[in-house]
Formats: sequence, structure tokens, C-alpha cells
Amino acid sequence: MLVFDQVGYYYRRGQEVVKKVSFTIEKGEFVSIVGGNGSGKSTLAKLMNGLQLAKQGSVVFDKQTASDPDQARNIRKAIGLVFQNPEDQFITTNVTDEIVFGLENIRVPADEIAARVRSALQAVGLERYADAAPHELSGGQKQRAAVAAVIAMRPRFIVFDEATSMLDPEGRNELMQLMQDFHKQGITIVQITHHMDEVLASRRVLLLDQSELVFDGPPDRFFREVPLETYGLEQPFAVRIGQQLGWSGEATADWKGRAASQWSTE
Repeated sequence: MLVFDQVGYYYRRGQEVVKKVSFTIEKGEFVSIVGGNGSGKSTLAKLMNGLQLAKQGSVVFDKQTASDPDQARNIRKAIGLVFQNPEDQFITTNVTDEIVFGLENIRVPADEIAARVRSALQAVGLERYADAAPHELSGGQKQRAAVAAVIAMRPRFIVFDEATSMLDPEGRNELMQLMQDFHKQGITIVQITHHMDEVLASRRVLLLDQSELVFDGPPDRFFREVPLETYGLEQPFAVRIGQQLGWSGEATADWKGRAASQWSTE
């Protein structure tokens, strides 16, 4: 369980980018965090796994506090972070070494590393590219390589910080499918996104505006009650069509499944 309790953060004193934000994410949830540019979404992602430390309030993961350096190390092992630009995460010359680097950093025994590398490559469908240089991969393959480096460390919680924003529709579809696959395996998923169609895959939405949390609830209610244009957001295509066809706002499980898959055909 991840708990934000009245969390505040600023880069310059007096210019808060996160203001008194409180929420709890339970084990096994799939949560989308949305908001306009500059609303504090990416800062929230870094606060989740201790890359940045709260200036006010507290961030606690399974009773461990991110502000404690010793406990923060444990939190970073448990909470993986996938960035918007996968090249920001690459520091080695081939995909296998990229995965191995992270495993060595968390002191995985040498006799376990090879099996973890194979498993991670298989999970993201990059077995054929084990020896490829990251810069030679396509955009979608680069992002999957970054995900492999994270999943090999066996996190219980993965944060995707606008990880689909630089991908084409096929790459976005592949990454969203990976998120859903990991979620089915019991991993808690948090995706920060500006693509409202991707929100349909989640079970819960957090909306940030001007650094504050202004909505916390299920996607059905989010799209029914929140005036998205006020926050610089757009209704997903599937929701617009549903409303034109007289959708009442109470989505069935089957409707959610069809709607959540529509990004691949846009």
C-alpha cells in the first residue's frame, strides 16, 4: 500500500508543484493519473519511489518512509519507474547489459541474473534483440527494453510516467497490453498519461489541477462528471460515440473492455 499524506513539493520555495496531496493506492490497483501540462503529474511519479522527497507531509510504502534514506532504497526496489523517454534510462551498449546493470545494483545473486534476463526479455517480446544496441531499436522496442530492465527487478508496483507519449499507435497498444498483462499478474500499475483513451484501461483516476488533487474516482464517473475541457483534456473517442448513442454513464464490464481496446484502431 502506498500512502500520500498531505504531500507538498516545490523546486523553488513559494512555487509549489504539489500541494497537500493525499491518497492511498492499494496493492493490485490499476490507477491513471491525469492533468494538464504543469499540473504536477511527473513530480508525483518521482515522489512515489523516492527519486524526490516530499517537502511537506509524508510518502509511505508498506510502512516504510521515503524520507528515510535506508527505507527509500527498499522502496525503489519495490516501485519501478518507466520514463517518458526510454533513452533517459539507457546507460549501456546492449539490451542485455541494460537489464543486468539494474540487477547488479540491487545485488541480485550472480547465479540468478541470467534467468531473470531471459524472463524479462520474454515478458516484453524482445528475445531476438538481447544483443542489440538500444539506439538501434524502434521507439516501441526501446520502451519495451526499458520496461524489461524494470520488470527484471521484480517490482510489486510500476509507475509509467507518460511512457506512451512518444510512441506511434502500434507502440502505444503494445505497451498498454504489457501494463494489463502485468496487472493480471498482481503488479500494481500507475500510469501517468495525457491520452484519455488509455484511462479506460484503469480502474481509478486521479486528476491533478494546479498542483492539487481535484478528483479521485472510477473512470465512469470521471468521464460523466468532470468537465474535461476545463482542464485541457478531451473525451476519448469511445466515450464520445457512446454518449452520442445515448450511453447513460454506467458502463458495463463488456463496454469497458471494448472501449479500452479502441486506442489500437485510432
